[in-house]
Amino acid sequence: MPKRILIVEDEEDNRSLLIDIIEGMLAQEVLIAEDGLEAILMAHEHRPDLILMDLTLPKMDGWQATRSLKSTEAFRNTPILAISAHAMVGDRERALEAGCDAHFAKPIDLDAFIEFLQPYLHEEGAKA
Repeated sequence: MPKRILIVEDEEDNRSLLIDIIEGMLAQEVLIAEDGLEAILMAHEHRPDLILMDLTLPKMDGWQATRSLKSTEAFRNTPILAISAHAMVGDRERALEAGCDAHFAKPIDLDAFIEFLQPYLHEEGAKA
């Protein structure tokens, strides 16, 4: 059964690539949010199985949106994966401290990204 995956990404090219991978190649259901506030609303409305969170977003950044979601019982156990150009020393740790379950640096390497996602597409989910 396909997972419902919320992609939170404000850049159209990145969003299109993620949709192609998740929906086209991995045959999962995709929901889209373009900023942190929309991500929170979409998450509460649609209850995704997995959230792919960009960290640099308009209106509310991904760190704040992740903290907000993870502070609720409904999303405490929902995997939120940071997909971000923030790839400097300490950025991964900062994303994990905000509540992200894992961090993947942009630009997206297709094979590495698919391998990164695989554990989260199984029923049990994953922790990284």
